[in-house]
Amino acid sequence: MNHQLSDLSPEQLRAFVAGQLERSRARTVQLTDSVDTDDLIRQHSRLMSPLVWDYAHIGNQEELWLVRDVGGREPVRQDIDELYDAFMHARADRPALPLLNPTETKSYVVEVRDKVMDVLDHVKFDGGRELVNDGFAFGMIVQHEQQHDETMLATHQLRTGSPVLDAPAPPPGRRLPAAEVFVPGGVFEMGTSIEPWALDNERPAHPVHVAPYVIDTVPVSNGDYLEFVLGGGYESEQWWSEAGWAHVQKASLVAPRFWEVADGNWTRTRFGHREPLPLDEPVLHVCFYEAEAYAKWAGKRLPTEEEWEFAARFDPASGRTRRFPWGDETPGPQHANLGQRHLRPAPVGAYPGGASPLGVEQLVGDCWEWTSSDLTPYPGFRAFPYDEYSLVFFGPDYKILRGGSFGTDEVVARTTFRNWDYPIRRQIFAGFRCARDPKPSELH
Repeated sequence: MNHQLSDLSPEQLRAFVAGQLERSRARTVQLTDSVDTDDLIRQHSRLMSPLVWDYAHIGNQEELWLVRDVGGREPVRQDIDELYDAFMHARADRPALPLLNPTETKSYVVEVRDKVMDVLDHVKFDGGRELVNDGFAFGMIVQHEQQHDETMLATHQLRTGSPVLDAPAPPPGRRLPAAEVFVPGGVFEMGTSIEPWALDNERPAHPVHVAPYVIDTVPVSNGDYLEFVLGGGYESEQWWSEAGWAHVQKASLVAPRFWEVADGNWTRTRFGHREPLPLDEPVLHVCFYEAEAYAKWAGKRLPTEEEWEFAARFDPASGRTRRFPWGDETPGPQHANLGQRHLRPAPVGAYPGGASPLGVEQLVGDCWEWTSSDLTPYPGFRAFPYDEYSLVFFGPDYKILRGGSFGTDEVVARTTFRNWDYPIRRQIFAGFRCARDPKPSELH
């Protein structure tokens, strides 16, 4: 999927949209069919909805936007709108709601999808409505489903019981040419005004000046982070912000989530498998405060959102801003670890084909990367098509994550895509890389 969508004929665009809808639904079905009814309706963590809620919510959003709004059709189940409104009910409260059972949920989402395919057959993509230009409403719903699929994958990581998901191992890592990359800085075009399926907070494109900085070539690994743990990082207040230290005390944090010591050896649990801690994989399931503390301990800091995107997109040779680190080509398996293909981050150095022109690697896929930036609107921001996607979240409560994880689909994994969460969250597939200001000797 790329910004050449506008070059497609209506028939080609229809076929492309149908393929994306099919792909996302196949993933949803895999994530829900892999567990039994009890697992579907159980709440595996108060941080997460029951899987059956996510499943019906996916269908309800599809009905609201594509069946009713774009299609102008009669509602399928107007009576359940409030049940599946994410703003009406906190996740912790959703199990107590009179939700559709798994059988009802499956038949509901199938009925909605049948109607959506009929709407798709008849919609005019150039009918003057911004919502349907270049198939935007369909793209928004595909991305919504894929984002919930990643959320459901995180729920799978939290469930107990025997493993139910499987995938091949990612490609091996390699020795890196350098641990850090000097970035000369400059002015680049941040965000986008031309990606047809980009969401409102990614828009509009605007020039940003970035001062010179140094950034890690790859995300921080488990082995690197283990040194911080073993060095007493969680016991030393000096590395933590005031809010971070308060959270460490309150939550009794001693290591990343899903890490344990067994017989003197560090292990981690991944989708029901207990395994030796893989030292060469990017660290996962750390909150913003942990990332921030590690960076300070290492004599560095977290990159700003602007620095992250500059490293991912700027091409110093041409002076232009690329779509992806490797160019304008849609992500392939040679570029990045995406789409639940491997069910774990790849070892550092596994994707030389995904490097940016500056030589920064694994910026897309593997793990979401915490930045030091709050979620704020870009200059000229306009809420579209509804305030609740971004507008209501702007402010200092949320920190920006960039790049996508192994559970993020390619349709979401734009280098302009902005994810956000509370700084205490650890159930998401989040890691980080560090940055620092250059030394005077590095500026000459």
